[in-house]
Amino acid sequence: MRVLHFYKTYYPDSLGGVEQVIRQLCASTRPLGVEPTVLTLTRERDRPEFMFEGTRVVRAPLDLEFASTGLSWRAIGQLRALAAEADLVHYHFPWPFMDLAHFLGGVRKPSLVTYHSDIVRQRYLNKLYTPLRNRFLAQVDAIVATSPNYLASSEVLARFRAKTRTITYGLDQQIYPVPDAARLARWRAVTGEKFFLFVGVLRYYKGLHILLDAMAQCDYPVVIVGAGPIEEELKAHASRLGLRNVLFVGALDEPDKVALLQLCYAVAFPSHLRSEAFGISLLEGAMYGKPMISSEIGTGTTYINVHGDTGLVVPPSDPQALAAAMRTLWEQPAMAAAMGARAAARYQALFTAEQMGSNYAALYRELLARA
Repeated sequence: MRVLHFYKTYYPDSLGGVEQVIRQLCASTRPLGVEPTVLTLTRERDRPEFMFEGTRVVRAPLDLEFASTGLSWRAIGQLRALAAEADLVHYHFPWPFMDLAHFLGGVRKPSLVTYHSDIVRQRYLNKLYTPLRNRFLAQVDAIVATSPNYLASSEVLARFRAKTRTITYGLDQQIYPVPDAARLARWRAVTGEKFFLFVGVLRYYKGLHILLDAMAQCDYPVVIVGAGPIEEELKAHASRLGLRNVLFVGALDEPDKVALLQLCYAVAFPSHLRSEAFGISLLEGAMYGKPMISSEIGTGTTYINVHGDTGLVVPPSDPQALAAAMRTLWEQPAMAAAMGARAAARYQALFTAEQMGSNYAALYRELLARA
């Protein structure tokens, strides 16, 4: 069964959450008889096609980027050609150019969309995009929501509920590197024995300004892993607040990221807008048995982190509540450890890549049989 994934960015150009999901999907469905190909865009002009971890990656040149939407005219022809070779096309939403490419490329193969997130920020442009979006979602054969929370709270998905089902994200811990003792010791010397950890791209919806405001009230050590468009703004904000225990370490490779996940006391994930539809790095914290703090934004973050069970959930955009949650975990290590153990158990029960791959492979077979 040949499956073509289509999304605007992918490894090694970008290491975001959706890219990680596609990577895990390719790895987890391959043993089930799926031959995955990923079509994506790139700013590079070399390596238009290569193999990445056993998956064929085809890259079209990025011509223009507008309102976080990459466009590539060559990608339309490549989508047409690769869809003709494939048995099924798996789209990853949101990406308005993808909808347009689907129609201009004349794709007629069975297709599904993983609905990763509503469009939140570009409200006025979203109104112009709505007719194309609705036509595209109406034409694909199935839509997948990534958590029951998101399915219940998305106005867009409510319109297509009859064709939508839920398959949660999953991670395979075996593909994560195991940091050696020297690396762990090196990071322990930098971070100390007890610290909160955030991992993610530094974007507007991650709520890191809220975390910094909370740290003005409780000066616990916090390590922030990641780079992004608001990095300098956040550093300036931390400086204005006079924060001494917040460490920005930038984007790290996988072994260093895993070392910090293993060493940290708890994961702080303050995303405050629905653009954070799930939270892959939050799930990574659960996978490594860490208690979590997140915000209630009606998305998959609260499906991963259950208040009072695997961690604490606070109102969004509330530094006082976030500070109080951090204080609670910090001062009650036995409770924090028990929450971390339950987080790891919940990961094993609901969020493994094996389960995600099995569910998607079954859906692929269903759509092909229906076609």
